[in-house]
Amino acid sequence: DEPVLLAELKPGRPQRYDWKSSCETWSVAFSPDGAWFAWSQGHCVVKLIPWPLAEAELCKTSERKSRGGKAETRSRGGAKEKTLECGQIVWGLAFSAWPAAEEGDTDPPCALGLPCLVLATGLNDGQIKVWEVQTGHLLFSLLGHQDVVRDLSFAPNGSPILVSASRDKTLRVWDLSRDGRQVQVLSGHVQWVYCCSISPDCSMLCSAAGEKSALLWSMRSYTLIRRLEGHQSSVVSCDFSPDSALLVTASYDACVIMWDPYTGEQLRTLRHVPLHPTLDYSSEIHSSSLRSVCFSPEGLYLATVADDRLLRIWALELRSPVAFAPMTNGLCCIYFPHGGFIATGTRDGHVQFWTAPRVLSSLKHLCRRALRTFLTTYQVLALPIPRKLKEFLTYRTF
Repeated sequence: DEPVLLAELKPGRPQRYDWKSSCETWSVAFSPDGAWFAWSQGHCVVKLIPWPLAEAELCKTSERKSRGGKAETRSRGGAKEKTLECGQIVWGLAFSAWPAAEEGDTDPPCALGLPCLVLATGLNDGQIKVWEVQTGHLLFSLLGHQDVVRDLSFAPNGSPILVSASRDKTLRVWDLSRDGRQVQVLSGHVQWVYCCSISPDCSMLCSAAGEKSALLWSMRSYTLIRRLEGHQSSVVSCDFSPDSALLVTASYDACVIMWDPYTGEQLRTLRHVPLHPTLDYSSEIHSSSLRSVCFSPEGLYLATVADDRLLRIWALELRSPVAFAPMTNGLCCIYFPHGGFIATGTRDGHVQFWTAPRVLSSLKHLCRRALRTFLTTYQVLALPIPRKLKEFLTYRTF
């Protein structure tokens, strides 16, 4: 089915900032549990919106798991939209669930030993501001970057490690459990860094800059593993599959390349050709420049946003889109953590929510995903199993 527009959010009356305070939505984000949505709506403002579609299920889960189920349910149910005044244009957003405080800890940002949610915002002046979502209080201001903080990525395992990507051509690693201490500076890019993504198993980091190659880093030693070369123009977006076995990169060359991050091998190229084959593709290549790519939560689909004003959805095993929808001036896209729809941000400051295919994963895929969450490609290839099974487990066949 083609994506259907479910809802659209528009900025309110613009605040009185100078003309440089653009209204573009460069970043949107869902919290890991799907309970909150953050939207950089321009004009130095971030909107935090409690997400009603997930709220009922989340309350049921919290009642089963938390010691004070009723109190937590009331807290979620009473959550209200918040406006964060960041003071600078906001480029990057990232949520992370802060680990529960240890017994006897007198200085946690969250009270009563319950996990809390934080939102990091990357700003135009190089600052990173980290906020506590439930209260809207500012927790940290991280200083170190010398230019726009373009993207942010938290370690998906819940550890308070944050990676930032900046126009100063560096990536920086921060430890929020140590008052936002800067742990490492990663240098290697020669152009602005547009995007960074930490693999779900927290072993790798991919970064994309205004270069034809993406860089793959070790999250254990903070050293460069390899350059991924294959694009013909600037790489601007990247994302890992949920099992960490695949990496996708999107470029201004109108292509998405699917990689095996362990070997550096190119597995597939998805080309954003015009919808009408009568058009001359060579003259349209710039208008199909990619802006964003993301994996679906189960790892069977990709979503892309390009300058040809289309949202495309791709099935992993096919080389052409399975669905597309017209949208204006798209800049970013992200799947809802529980699947079913996609949020996109636009150059005019709007956010649009689209339906996405819901799929029941096959037993084969579920087994592959379970195995690949802890086995590298090299470990799979060393298993005493048939060659065809190895090819399936390493995504050489889909």
